[in-house]
Amino acid sequence: MPRIAAAVVVLALASPALAQTPIHPPTPSILVWKGETQAKGYRTIEAIYQTHTIKRGSKVHPLPRAAHQIDPTFQYDGKTWTVADYMTAYRVSGLLVLKDGKVVLERYGLGRKPADRWTSFSVAKSVTSTLVGAAIQDGKIKSLSAPVTDYIPELKGSAYEGVSVRQMLMMSSGVKWNEDYTDLKSDVAVAGATVTEPGVDPMVSYLRKLPRANPPGSKFNYNTGETDLVGILVSKAVGKPLAQYASEKIWKPYGMERDAVWMTDLGGYERGGCCISMTLRDYARVGQFILDGGKAGGRQIVPVGWTTEATAKQIDNGATEPGGGYGYFWWIRSPDRYEAVGIFGQSISTFPKARVIVVQNAAWPAATGKELSAARSAMLDGVLKALK
Repeated sequence: MPRIAAAVVVLALASPALAQTPIHPPTPSILVWKGETQAKGYRTIEAIYQTHTIKRGSKVHPLPRAAHQIDPTFQYDGKTWTVADYMTAYRVSGLLVLKDGKVVLERYGLGRKPADRWTSFSVAKSVTSTLVGAAIQDGKIKSLSAPVTDYIPELKGSAYEGVSVRQMLMMSSGVKWNEDYTDLKSDVAVAGATVTEPGVDPMVSYLRKLPRANPPGSKFNYNTGETDLVGILVSKAVGKPLAQYASEKIWKPYGMERDAVWMTDLGGYERGGCCISMTLRDYARVGQFILDGGKAGGRQIVPVGWTTEATAKQIDNGATEPGGGYGYFWWIRSPDRYEAVGIFGQSISTFPKARVIVVQNAAWPAATGKELSAARSAMLDGVLKALK
């Protein structure tokens, strides 16, 4: 059955930023899950929503345990915290630290085991960005300056006319978009939630009707719908599902330890902006793959220099940290810290000069929050100090 035709017969659940297909509708929005529902649901997402499998290969990239393990303590909110204190207070299901490719800390919580996957939320955006690089390396996408309409012709004549792939990766298309999760009438709340044009992916259909607010490339505007659009762009460019391409370019050649699953939208495309489920160690392998320049199986998966460019500041996003900004679906916190970040506490934090990667999976009580982020930053500081 064609992707869109199949989607028409599915009862869609409209939830902010998450226009996906529940297996057993009606299913409460993933954004309103609390407590044990989060802890169980985040690690069994394939039983709740439609997904595609990212298949692993026959070999596993080793993550050897370092001889010296760290047990950081840090100061936050007027007291001294241990890792155990932090994980309990902030509902962390997994915390893993790599130094020079070796595990120096690995802890689990919320009933999670090492083989359990956990959903990524927007950490998936950084994987999608990497697959853009792979498609350029394969000659399937001409270059970063290529117009998005070359790959998604349904966008011709829309506000996306004249927008480049690079501008999409910088979240600077100039197309008007409201990412307010508290406004049920915002774009992020309704985009792609229903099939309005049979034969056209619901996200493409919604986005191509939006007006332009700024010249392309001139202003950063966080837009989850557009990251889904980039996923569709890659899939169309390479002529295969995004999950299959991720398997061929990263999971198999780099040696992930377990199949991952990638949530799909109502049109059957993997959501480029959200929701890959993988093990804690495989999150760390994604980070190491990027830190090592995008090489796997003895060959260059992305163009030489791609990972450096993708994880460097490309546009001002209003960051207050010195040197902070946004790369190609990567958050740049400083000249020596870049991150893949997802709501409810998911992150891959990389400190390239120190060759340190810190992975966190969590079930925060809120999607985001200054106090939640401040506690995570204090933990990261504690990790770095423990490694000195």
